Amino acid sequence: MTAEPIRTARLTLLPLAVAHAREMAQVLADPALYTFTGGEPPTPDALRARYARQVAGPDDPGTEWLNWVVRVDRSGRLAGYVQATVTNRATGGATADVAWVVGTEWQGQGIAREAALGMRRLLARHGVRDLTAHIHPEHTASSGVARALGLTPSGEADEDGEIVWRGRTDGRPAMRTDGQP
Repeated sequence: MTAEPIRTARLTLLPLAVAHAREMAQVLADPALYTFTGGEPPTPDALRARYARQVAGPDDPGTEWLNWVVRVDRSGRLAGYVQATVTNRATGGATADVAWVVGTEWQGQGIAREAALGMRRLLARHGVRDLTAHIHPEHTASSGVARALGLTPSGEADEDGEIVWRGRTDGRPAMRTDGQP
């Protein structure tokens, strides 16, 4: 599976390219974006290096990295990104760990929700069944996006203290590892 352009009502999700680094450095420049995730705004050079690694893909043949930048069609400007790490495709039970970030200027407009839903539709079309997301327990905006995707908090926390949210691309509850909903 490869990242392909995705159209939504107001957005185009473009497959990530190293050339997006300069504009994305501006989108990601507000330190407030890192309140829940840690870190600091990346420089254009740091993003170019990161994007080169992401575009090259993982070393693990059972894992696929799908990354998109989010372009607002009306303005033509980039507003953030969505991404999915897809695993287990060979077994027919593909899963994706998904994430989204929208720059401060574009928050509160439903862009993260719309972009994430567009990504979910593509993942479902390519056989991905289960979704997970890792969200800081106090990040209400990201929790709202996860709910829009049909994800629910699992009650598990990851090693960073983020809550693991789970769901399916068809909107049904995720199956637990013991086969129960």
